[in-house]
Amino acid sequence: MKPFSLASRLVGYLLVGLLIVYIIIWILNIPLSLTGIRADLDMIRNDLAENKVRAQVSASLRRGADGIPYIEPTEALREQVARNPHLKYAVFDLAQTMALQGSSPELVALLGRMVEIKAFLMNFTIDGAPEADLRGNLTKEDTSVGRVIIITYGYQFHWNDLIYFFLDNAWDNFIYFVPVAAAAAVIAWVAATRGLSPLRQAAAYASRIDMNSIDQRIPLEGIPAETMPLVEAVNAALARLDVGAAKQRRFAANAAHELRTPVAILRTRIDALADVPYKTDLKRDVRRIQTIVEQLLIAARLNEHGGTMDEIVDLVATIRAMVADYAPLVIENKRHIEFDSPVPSVRVRGNRQALECVVANLIDNALRSEPEGKSVLVRVGPGGTVDVVDHGVGVPKDSRDIIFEPFWRGKETAPGTGLGLATVKELMDLHKRKVTVAETPGGGATFRVTLTPA
Repeated sequence: MKPFSLASRLVGYLLVGLLIVYIIIWILNIPLSLTGIRADLDMIRNDLAENKVRAQVSASLRRGADGIPYIEPTEALREQVARNPHLKYAVFDLAQTMALQGSSPELVALLGRMVEIKAFLMNFTIDGAPEADLRGNLTKEDTSVGRVIIITYGYQFHWNDLIYFFLDNAWDNFIYFVPVAAAAAVIAWVAATRGLSPLRQAAAYASRIDMNSIDQRIPLEGIPAETMPLVEAVNAALARLDVGAAKQRRFAANAAHELRTPVAILRTRIDALADVPYKTDLKRDVRRIQTIVEQLLIAARLNEHGGTMDEIVDLVATIRAMVADYAPLVIENKRHIEFDSPVPSVRVRGNRQALECVVANLIDNALRSEPEGKSVLVRVGPGGTVDVVDHGVGVPKDSRDIIFEPFWRGKETAPGTGLGLATVKELMDLHKRKVTVAETPGGGATFRVTLTPA
């Protein structure tokens, strides 16, 4: 479901409110005039009847067999005349410059050549009329017989005329409302957009907070008072998460620290064993445990104390030494390991211990996948990359995004705990760099670590 736009909702509420106020003012204008607030009360009140009378006269226009238009009063117009004894009406044909048959002779005689009047719409009174409050109206409009001048005089207000007056004027008032509403919408949109800009800035800041920067908080400067409780609640939640993450890191560090001694003792005892068929397997497993313990300890220390991530490390020398250390164990496991670098030295920035743990974990991972008699390749690139290449079963494409999740092993029968690659990713995240996996040509997996050149 697409989230709603707060700015759009504010503009919508404003327009609805503006329309309601506009209609209320328009409606209240009538009773205000009827209570005597405006001058010429009777005349203004009677003007409310003109719209209906003019529409009835227009509906009474007919065209004869000779093509000449005339007035044939409808039943509604006859009822209107019966209610208004002073009502008179006349229609002038603009094309013939003459009054149509059926027009009131008094109006025709009094007004003469009204077709020469250039006004589109006007109200008028007649001097000497028996009723001083009587009004007349002249309107040029299009009808069923063409464009004519419709003149009405002597109409008087009845309450049932009020509804027709509102309906007849609704469109004209809507035309006036549209530009006002458009201008209000633009102003409201700009105001809402600018007013919500601090929230967008806060959202952008929050989107950059992750587990490696969970100690940061959303700045409160410029946050509107209405949304301040929400931002403060988010900051409070981040604080609680920070405390919980710190506890987890301390637990992992303590556990890893406590495990170092028994693992070292275990490794010594295995080395002292007589040569038995399973000794090599035990040594490999212990080294794997030791690698994971060291990774957990280093990750916890870096997270807790912010260890230096700016050491200058000669990647070629460091990785070559690690491969040499692994060679005896690899050979004992009936596999081979190769080191390759097209350049004699590659200097990068990072934490040496963390980088060693990352590569050690990837080598261990590759050795478990490499078939017997095959060779694991460790390659250092001139751009600060380290590739660990194996020729095993590889990693399916649909699993390459989740293999770095904790405890993921692909299959329950797969060896390992599912923590190694997760720790590798965590250590690379601390370096603000990435570890990726691709398919090895011919089959297998190639893990690449990209580091920051010094």
